[in-house]
Formats: sequence, structure tokens, C-alpha cells
Amino acid sequence: MWGVYRYRMHNLPLFVPPGHGIVYLFGLLASQTPIVRQYGRRVAHAVLGGASVWAAAGLTVLPLVTHRIDVQGALCLPVFAYFLLRSPRWPLFAAIFIIVSELEICGTSFGNWYWMPVAPWTHIPSGNPPSVIAGGYCVIDGSVLLVLWTYRVGLKTIMTRIRTTTSPIIGPTIRDLRSSRANSGEEVSPASTNLI
Repeated sequence: MWGVYRYRMHNLPLFVPPGHGIVYLFGLLASQTPIVRQYGRRVAHAVLGGASVWAAAGLTVLPLVTHRIDVQGALCLPVFAYFLLRSPRWPLFAAIFIIVSELEICGTSFGNWYWMPVAPWTHIPSGNPPSVIAGGYCVIDGSVLLVLWTYRVGLKTIMTRIRTTTSPIIGPTIRDLRSSRANSGEEVSPASTNLI
């Protein structure tokens, strides 16, 4: 879709859209596991350590084997580290890194898809798969939360304005006009009152 990777049959397989949802579901469920609850932030530090090693290997050792330097994955590392260390949703991102890494390694190894050697828009070299591409999920999650926050603030503003707006005053009716003319002392012909 974005041109950074291609599927074997050059189409978008039906498993891809629900697969991304399953990645988030796995992240939500794995973030509630006893390991995360027992060890807390140490899990985040261990995952960040693994991501850092993979990103460094993608720039140094892996190019000797894969003949591809992974700058794209290394550039995702600071984004991933920020979300992992600063976000209250860090268990979700740690779990997403684990499952996305497994899926990417298996999917590219089996030949289901492959990442382009150079990203088409940015011209940044990429591994197959990029090492810390889970940082992209962090950006997607943050973007969705920002849109929802904006929507909620906008909706709250609209609802507040609706509640505080005064009801429109109903204008005078024809009957009120007739009675006010009759009591005003003006001469009104009987024919004109019948037309109204």
C-alpha cells in the first residue's frame, strides 16, 4: 500500500487488515500477563535492549549476511524508545514489538512479503525486515489517540454550545398582529383583516 514492501502475489492478501487488528489484540492481552505485572518496567528495558541490539546489528553485522543495510529500522528505534519509556501504554508497545518482530521474520523468511531495499518516498535503505519497524505501530497508535482526543474536545465544545444556546424566540403570529393593530388605534378596514 505504501510501497515499502511487496507481497508475493503482488496484491493485498485478505489476512492483512485483520492481522493488524490481531497484532493490537495480542499487545493488549500480553500487556496483562503475570510476567509484565511482576517485573514491570524491567520488561520494557529488556525489550528495548533487544530492539537496540537488532538495530545496531542491522547497521553493522547483518549487512554482511543480507547485503542490506537497515537504516530505516535504526531510525525507528528512537521513536520506539520514546513510546516504550515515556508512555503509560508501554506494555502494549513492548508486546507489539515482540509479535511484530516474530511476524516480520517469519513472513519475510517464508517469502510471503519482502521489504524494498530502499523506501520509495524517503529513499532510506531498509532491511528485510526493518529491525524496529514496531516503532511505526507506536506512531499509528499515537496518531489515533490524538485524533480521538481532538474529536472528543471538538464534540465537547459543540455540545457545550448547544446546551448554552438560548432557544429562539418565536416571532409574532398573524393573530397577534391583528389584535395589536386592532388595539393600536389605527383604522383597519374590515376587508384587510379578512385577507389575513
